[in-house]
Amino acid sequence: MRVETAPYAVQSVGRQYIEMRSPTSTGLDVVQNLPSVSIAMPDTSGIKGGALYMRGFTDADTALLLDGAPASLAAYLQQNVDAENIETVTMTPGSSPIDAPASNATAGTLDERTRTPGKKAGGSMDFSYGTNNMSREFVRLESGEIGNSGIRSYISVSNTHSRQWMGAGTNRRTHVDVGVFKEFTNGSTVKFFGSWNNSMFTIDAYPDAQTFYNYKHTGQGYNRTNVWDRNSTSAGNYWQGNIDSWNQFFVTTQAHIVINKRLTFDLSPYFATGFGWDGSTAGTPASTGATYFYGNGQKADPSTPLSTYWAQHWSPQVGLVAKLGYDIDRHNHLSFGYWYENNAVDYFFPTMATQSSGRNAKTNDNAYKLYTADGQEAIYRYDAGYELNSFFIEDTAKYFNDRLTINGGFKYIMSNYWDRASGLSKFTIGANSTAPLPHLSISYKIDSHSQVYMNAEGDFRQPSPSQLSGSTSLPKNQYSITEQIGYRYNNRYLTFDISAFNSNITNRLLTTYLPNTAYAVSNAGNQTIRGFDAMIAGRDFHHFSPYASVEYLHGTFDSNIPYGDTYLPTKGKQSILTPRVLANFGLTYSNAGFFGNFSLHYTGPQSVTLVGDQRMPGFVTNTLALGYHFKPLYFLRTPTFRLNFSNLTGSIIRVGTTGITNNYHNVTLLDGSTLAGSNGASFYVLPRFSMTGTISSDF
Repeated sequence: MRVETAPYAVQSVGRQYIEMRSPTSTGLDVVQNLPSVSIAMPDTSGIKGGALYMRGFTDADTALLLDGAPASLAAYLQQNVDAENIETVTMTPGSSPIDAPASNATAGTLDERTRTPGKKAGGSMDFSYGTNNMSREFVRLESGEIGNSGIRSYISVSNTHSRQWMGAGTNRRTHVDVGVFKEFTNGSTVKFFGSWNNSMFTIDAYPDAQTFYNYKHTGQGYNRTNVWDRNSTSAGNYWQGNIDSWNQFFVTTQAHIVINKRLTFDLSPYFATGFGWDGSTAGTPASTGATYFYGNGQKADPSTPLSTYWAQHWSPQVGLVAKLGYDIDRHNHLSFGYWYENNAVDYFFPTMATQSSGRNAKTNDNAYKLYTADGQEAIYRYDAGYELNSFFIEDTAKYFNDRLTINGGFKYIMSNYWDRASGLSKFTIGANSTAPLPHLSISYKIDSHSQVYMNAEGDFRQPSPSQLSGSTSLPKNQYSITEQIGYRYNNRYLTFDISAFNSNITNRLLTTYLPNTAYAVSNAGNQTIRGFDAMIAGRDFHHFSPYASVEYLHGTFDSNIPYGDTYLPTKGKQSILTPRVLANFGLTYSNAGFFGNFSLHYTGPQSVTLVGDQRMPGFVTNTLALGYHFKPLYFLRTPTFRLNFSNLTGSIIRVGTTGITNNYHNVTLLDGSTLAGSNGASFYVLPRFSMTGTISSDF
């Protein structure tokens, strides 16, 4: 736990802690013991993403950044960077920098920062093997400073392979990171980071409550099978008929230019794109009542197994942030800037014949494409996106020997949104939106040990373009206002921080999980969420460093949620995904080469349906790291061996939901009609006990 001075709540982890974790860790894994978050991960190999829940919100309400640029949603965060190249992960619950290329920070900001290339040539490597036949190799090569140019760089490659922890199927991931850094004699710097990720994995089947309890009490699994029988009722659960194949590219550059002693210019362009497909089985022409033909005109047999896809073409997200900073006098620093972003997603939903082996065909394989009787390809196409322009201005004032700091700013966003469909269905919708977003933060250093702080800001969220495939109308934009006040203290024995917060949300946007790892979004009325965070960390005492944190949340729906021509009875009920209590405990040890870390996390019970008739019980998760740093050996400068364990007790528990659900039991709507019960929410289940052994060293 670092000593912080910012005028808002800050929760962070550094390189020392990240190095104790398994190399398969993602940015989500390493923050799971911070006070404001609860994490759900579907596997332990780092190949699949997960879910982030923070202060009653999800990752969709969080500004997820990598080196200051927009990163993927939590379900895809593992695609952006390897753990070995993450220097720090910082969370600022309830706030975001005014110059961040984000407006959806009601929950806060999660900012991963990549390592700066070293000044000396060399490198690093590690090799891991663990539960579920997981194997992983990583190597990074450092150029060091190239001549006297001030330029230094690295390139790293990793490869991961694992089996499913439940059921049949294999998963693999290949990843490349590139970093370049250039520093100038006047203090100017340029930092570049780029990555490429290729993965192919089995799409999990997420259980409802009944399926989960059956697994817990009988041991009967619910995930994919390894037997393909096209005539079997379980044919749709064959693992090779439920495949995710994806490529992701990410590039960002941060240029800080010192023009003179008082004037600076910052430019941060970024680019990200992904393409691939998620496949699933879709019955037969006979079971769906459809008639299909192949490209050569031959009629498809009515018993032909079908595959359906959520697929995406090359879909770039491009943007930049430009900012001028000027020291007006010794008290005031003025900055103003411009943020531009264009995010266009081109996605399509083909229905194709399944290969004879039961495997999903590639979406560009003409031999398996199907057509309707009138010659149209059996496909739905959508493109959605937005073009955004934003201006911001901020003044930072410091007085009383810099003990008082006041940041005041204003951000104005203009957005043009669209969603179009073609193919077998056609529609076009769009909207122009504007949003004024004020930012204010104040801090005062009482003495060298104590500080008080407060901040308030407005946030604005549009639905992600990739979540509009199931919509024929644009959901309303979400608006929120968050206030926060806190106190922090530190001395040579401990560091302590406590903050209280309040968020008011209008037109809350919530996510629904669709098949094939896709998502849709809808409005869920107005909400109020308030509570407090507290965390404390002790300094090294006999080589042990303890840590503990707690969060209390109280969230309610302030309105009834529309349902067709009537409403769901939600007003006054506990808001969804808002556990009352979260708590963490951690203990770190380091001495004479030996090191270790134990962590414990608790999330309390929470509602998982909008009307509050289904709840997920509280749960406890745990991790353990043990290792030893050996003395240098030949060219190996830091030979290290470590073991990482998760779910030490083998608990069978639910740790999150895949999205929202209206109700579990029959419910009476406000017009007196009855909404029938459903299967309820679908859940993430904590993977079984896992152990990973890693040998690593710098060279």
